[in-house]
Amino acid sequence: MHNVLRNAVASVAVAAGLFAAHANATVVIGGTRIVYPADEKEVTVKLTNEATIPSLVQVWLDDGDEKSTPDSAKVPFTVAPPIFRMDGGKGQAVRLVYTGEPLPTDKESLFWVNVLEVPPKADNKDGRNRLQFAFRTRIKLFFRPAKLAGDVDQAADKLSWKLMPAEAGKDLALQVSNPTPYYVNFARVGIGANGKTIDGDGGMVAPGQTATLPLKSGAHAPSGEIKADFTVITDYGSLVQKQAPLAR
Repeated sequence: MHNVLRNAVASVAVAAGLFAAHANATVVIGGTRIVYPADEKEVTVKLTNEATIPSLVQVWLDDGDEKSTPDSAKVPFTVAPPIFRMDGGKGQAVRLVYTGEPLPTDKESLFWVNVLEVPPKADNKDGRNRLQFAFRTRIKLFFRPAKLAGDVDQAADKLSWKLMPAEAGKDLALQVSNPTPYYVNFARVGIGANGKTIDGDGGMVAPGQTATLPLKSGAHAPSGEIKADFTVITDYGSLVQKQAPLAR
């Protein structure tokens, strides 16, 4: 019976990802990101069903492939329980356990936690056809080795920024380089000068990597001393606004 349920839920995992951005899931994850310290035996993810009806829920991890399913994803973690029923208004604790396969010890590794919810079959006693969706939510999991260099809370202050000027057919963008062993996540990035700002979307820069983050389409660099103006998302999901000079 367990295999039947597992296969039934897995079969809608990819399709559910198509609707995740266009509808509201009722099974809510207790946080916007997860940090897994390497010296911990396990971490716990708390889920809550905010609906009044039950849902069938499946949880799995992937390494960045949005089309992953519980059967195709290859990650060094196990989930307990991987599939379960959640009654309306109830909560469930899910354990994530690192299985010990080698991961880098000098920088963070990024994985994604998937929560797929399948509502019960709709009552169609009135004879009407009803379309039902399964919903998938994905959040980041950062596997953090012990004794990494530096401080994660200061990682954003170590970044270096460079304004990429607009070229033919291209818009302004910020290039950010990250010399730290930590991922740095942005709710927004932009530039500011003389009280004026030009914003772009959020993004992320990986440890030891450089990322190019586009600004508002058609924007022109303001006059005066321009600085990078950005909002960092912390481990706890809070937002911290920062500014930094641009490299010449």
